[in-house]
Amino acid sequence: MTTTEATWQTPFSDERRQSVASFYPSPTSNPMSEKDGYESRRASGISVVADTGREREQRERAKEKESQVEDEDAGQTVKLTDFDVVSTLGTGTFGRVLLVRLRPAANQPGAVQHFAMKVLKKNEVVRLKQVEHVNSERNILSRIRHPFIVDLYATFQDHLNVYMLLSYVPGGELFSHLRRAGRFSPDVTRFYLSTIVLALRHLHAYDIIYRDLKPENLLLDHRGYLRITDFGFAKIVQDRTWTLCGTPEYLAPEIIQSAGHSKAVDWWACGILCYEMLVGYPPFFDDNPFGIYDKILKGKIYWPKELDRGSKELIQEFLQPDRSRRLGNLGGGVEDVLLHPWF
Repeated sequence: MTTTEATWQTPFSDERRQSVASFYPSPTSNPMSEKDGYESRRASGISVVADTGREREQRERAKEKESQVEDEDAGQTVKLTDFDVVSTLGTGTFGRVLLVRLRPAANQPGAVQHFAMKVLKKNEVVRLKQVEHVNSERNILSRIRHPFIVDLYATFQDHLNVYMLLSYVPGGELFSHLRRAGRFSPDVTRFYLSTIVLALRHLHAYDIIYRDLKPENLLLDHRGYLRITDFGFAKIVQDRTWTLCGTPEYLAPEIIQSAGHSKAVDWWACGILCYEMLVGYPPFFDDNPFGIYDKILKGKIYWPKELDRGSKELIQEFLQPDRSRRLGNLGGGVEDVLLHPWF
């Protein structure tokens, strides 16, 4: 990996990044040849999942299920009328997130009072072919509990919407805090990254790949700890998967090359996140995603001279293009990360 010293600068946009998945006809195709199609999808804000050769058959078998959200909520006692809407926390392509309060009649002593309710429009979920992502998010969150991951308390649906009742995390996105601060100190970065490493250890123990790590998907709780949210791209994988998805600045080389990927992509993303927190912008950025992909594959990183040696070495170990040599994917697994001198 080529490294170059650079003076401190903040050229990166303040706009939130869309999670996208690009389509390549084959693992050997030229990414630049697909630029026009990608730009149209990017402008529409749509997340698209590619059908690669190894997964196309699985998608065909699942095709008949793509028009409906799994109905496992028939016995669910929670209902929409149990809550009052306090405010809107955010809006997305096919839904919104509301801050809701449990009504007194439905309240139990000592119960959680406020929740984040994700409201997904069924017709938009189906139209944008996001049914698989919605089902995956619900199924994965329903089986895990960790202090640095948002909790899923309940799901239910009606003829218009799917509702997910999640932890209300009041501190907002790490993205907003980072943009206001410009960059974080090594100590602050170390604290935040430690919570992510522990959360990934928990996910990987269940063979869950997260695949969309970025400041926009990290929330600060009332104690100042991070909690990972938005599990639409998370997937249970015991070996490798070939679905092309994620956020361009955070994609590992093996995802771009359609070489099949595994848990190692989350450790690559940790390196990108660490760099962005310390520097204020990601190491690979461009005006269009294909420029980003090209820079990722070339592996040239500009290092601000103010960045300390220990942080630089950690990032380099995470951003190993060869996943067999990548920190977190070595013989010791996540323990190699936790025992790294930087932590």
